[in-house]
Amino acid sequence: MVRRLQDNWPEAAITWIIGKTEAALLSDIPDLKFIIFDKSKGRHAYNDVQRQLGDSVFDIALCMHASMRASFLCRKISTPIRLGFDRARAKDFQWLFTNRRIDAQPRQHALEAMMSFASAIGAEPRRLRWDIPLNNDARKFAANFKSPDKPLVVISPCSSQRSRNYRNWRIANYAAIISHLREKSCRVVLTGGRSELELEYGEILCADGAADNLLGKTSLKELAALINAADLLICPDSGPAHIATAFATPVIGLYATSNPDRTGPFTSRELTVNRYPDAVAKYLEKPVERLGWGQRVRHPDAMDLITIDDVRSKIDIFFEN
Repeated sequence: MVRRLQDNWPEAAITWIIGKTEAALLSDIPDLKFIIFDKSKGRHAYNDVQRQLGDSVFDIALCMHASMRASFLCRKISTPIRLGFDRARAKDFQWLFTNRRIDAQPRQHALEAMMSFASAIGAEPRRLRWDIPLNNDARKFAANFKSPDKPLVVISPCSSQRSRNYRNWRIANYAAIISHLREKSCRVVLTGGRSELELEYGEILCADGAADNLLGKTSLKELAALINAADLLICPDSGPAHIATAFATPVIGLYATSNPDRTGPFTSRELTVNRYPDAVAKYLEKPVERLGWGQRVRHPDAMDLITIDDVRSKIDIFFEN
């Protein structure tokens, strides 16, 4: 994110360089200028950003993503100040690409770390709100699944399919949870992408009509509108958990391979199922306090530490409140 020094783009004092996926959700927020970095274009993506930046000069660049790719982007911005993470959190040698750093804060939630950038340039603490626009078509789409007499529960069962990214709970477990939700007269909707695994989840879990299958059938805006309309979201460590946070929808997050104290749903901590300490003890044979902040448990059986009763109890707590 960068703040403009010159007035070449008077409609936007803040310019945001974001990825293609994020742009699909955020790019129509007013009073911001967005430049899309499409990493699928390889080195040409950097040229695209450079072309859009032109000869613009900025007060400051907030280098809020500690990766080599993002650091190379920051170097293309004409600015006297490149603000990055403190040395301990400046992964991928980010400290070589910045000349100012936010204050060190050990064991901080990722959202609080992002807010540290705002604090560093003088922003005052305030109530968190995101104001992500939703168009009428997306709202109408979500309204089809909302009824006054049935709570709407969205389940996004899968995380992204990356190497050794073991965040998914088993199909049989979700089936038991859907049954529990149906006993509470909930309408259950499944969402997610179009991967072979996700489509398998949808086919099995929705075969008897227990849930509506929207896996691979929504745009990002429609997904956001559906989560906004929902009374509750259930998902592992994944993007929908943070979309729900932005729309103030409660989340039951399923965490065992990653630490929810660092990346869990920021406003739903009391509903989070946290088996990360158990996974660390079992598979890494260490207490959490001795691990690097954010270290993953990369074991395919770690999510099995989350029991059906763990999730049922969180559902019951939600409906009792």
